[in-house]
Amino acid sequence: MSGGPRIGAYGDHALMVDLAGLDDVHALAAALRAAAVPDVVDVVPAARTVLVLLDDAATTADLARVEDAVRAAWESRSAVAQEGEGRLVEIRVVYDGQDLPDVAAWAGLSVAEVVARHSGREYVVAFGGFMPGFGYLTEVDPAIAAPRLATPRTRVPAGSVALAGDLTAVYPRATPGGWRLLGRTDVELFDVDRDPPALLTAGTRVRFREVDRLPGDADGDAAVAGGDALSAEGDVLSAGGDAHSAEDDRRPAEGDRAGGVEVLAPGPLTLVEDEGRPGWASSGVGRSGAADKMALRLLNRLLANDDSAAALEVTLGGLVLRFHERATVALAGATAPAVLDGTPVGMQAVLEVRRGAELYLGFAARGTRTYVGVRGGFDVAPVLGSRSFDVLAGLGPAPLRAGDRLAIGPRPSRLPMVDLAAPRAATTGIVELTVRRGVRDEWFDDAAWRDLLGVTFEVTDASNRVGLRLSGGRVGRRSGELPSEGLVPGAIQVPPDGQPVLFLRDHPVTGGYPVIGVVRTGALDVAAQLRPGDRLRFREAS
Repeated sequence: MSGGPRIGAYGDHALMVDLAGLDDVHALAAALRAAAVPDVVDVVPAARTVLVLLDDAATTADLARVEDAVRAAWESRSAVAQEGEGRLVEIRVVYDGQDLPDVAAWAGLSVAEVVARHSGREYVVAFGGFMPGFGYLTEVDPAIAAPRLATPRTRVPAGSVALAGDLTAVYPRATPGGWRLLGRTDVELFDVDRDPPALLTAGTRVRFREVDRLPGDADGDAAVAGGDALSAEGDVLSAGGDAHSAEDDRRPAEGDRAGGVEVLAPGPLTLVEDEGRPGWASSGVGRSGAADKMALRLLNRLLANDDSAAALEVTLGGLVLRFHERATVALAGATAPAVLDGTPVGMQAVLEVRRGAELYLGFAARGTRTYVGVRGGFDVAPVLGSRSFDVLAGLGPAPLRAGDRLAIGPRPSRLPMVDLAAPRAATTGIVELTVRRGVRDEWFDDAAWRDLLGVTFEVTDASNRVGLRLSGGRVGRRSGELPSEGLVPGAIQVPPDGQPVLFLRDHPVTGGYPVIGVVRTGALDVAAQLRPGDRLRFREAS
């Protein structure tokens, strides 16, 4: 690429900047962060792109103004040193991955030769993304650079050492993924109590060392103590220890046992969610937040809370709460039968709750997520500035379980001005989601766009807060490998098998399959209420 960056609108609140290579990416990202452009909440560098994320309230005029700021930053860019440059991290690996034979067959080598070529090189972290602690490592031996899987796995185990074309990486936690699995390690890649939280930052050098087993593999072996220790060489950081899994450390703070709200039954899944944690995407931490933001904002408006107040996101229903202090409550989102102190109550209404009362939330007939809010918000400990739980990253207060006690935050000084709001129309029949084209026209011809708009898709049961996997039709795309780049909520990614994935709030920060379009912001809240078996169509934005 020559003649400067290519900039395109990427959904309603983002710009995608295409550049020639990593040096330009790093220089522009540094220049944009230094410029502190108004309305820009995050800058996400990737292999050949920089994704510029704007605030939710940004308008088309704001996008144009930020595009001008991006061009100005490009003109003022300079070479910058990368955090972690010069540091060498050594990661021990048991090479027993299930894709090793396939990589060997693709390369025309033996499994032992693939292992020797993978472990016999030094890699460099080009950028972070996808999830917290995930570093994209370059300098893969071209002889073993097998492409991604045609169909992503629904679950890749934590600690998997994987390969995707000319990149290799370690998965910090269990997640869906399309990389080829070569082995496993026990490295702790991300720790919110470490500074910086990510072990692998841009510029860090990495070596993989083959071992026969990890300390936890054999009975009687004690797990390696957490944390990272400098080796005798002094300049090599030996990455060992079990991945942090102390969920009890993330239980909601109970505060005063005399008050608060007690969880008697959490239903299938109940999470604490707020507006999310913008500003961490370059470290692999997505924004997350309530899947249906419109429902959360309605709750907080009814209760006169700040927009940032945390509520409970209840998947399908089944939540039972006991109130140990007086409270003001509201419900929004998917309509579910609700009973307060033995009396049926409605949605989108301000409810006064006495001390000792119990709230029962039945199962929603339609929709997926019902929101329960209290005046003052639920007061749990924030993680990286947010009280949201991110199911992909595993960050935030843990999913609720029976016996948890939630504190209620300070009540706002202003009083609720509305005591009842009209409910949102229920999604019935085939749902239409408005979509605008993405920035990867070179990967999709007009026939592919017609494929997307002309098919009625069905939500599969391999769907969650990360995204909706769709079946019922195929979308054509160019073959080949796309260098990983930033993603936004609402992005419709098309893997080689042509089965689209619509990303929701807990989407990966970066991904390597091309995006054909982006669902408009309002339609994304509707998509968040779809459940397996629901049908949808995409309609082009006017």
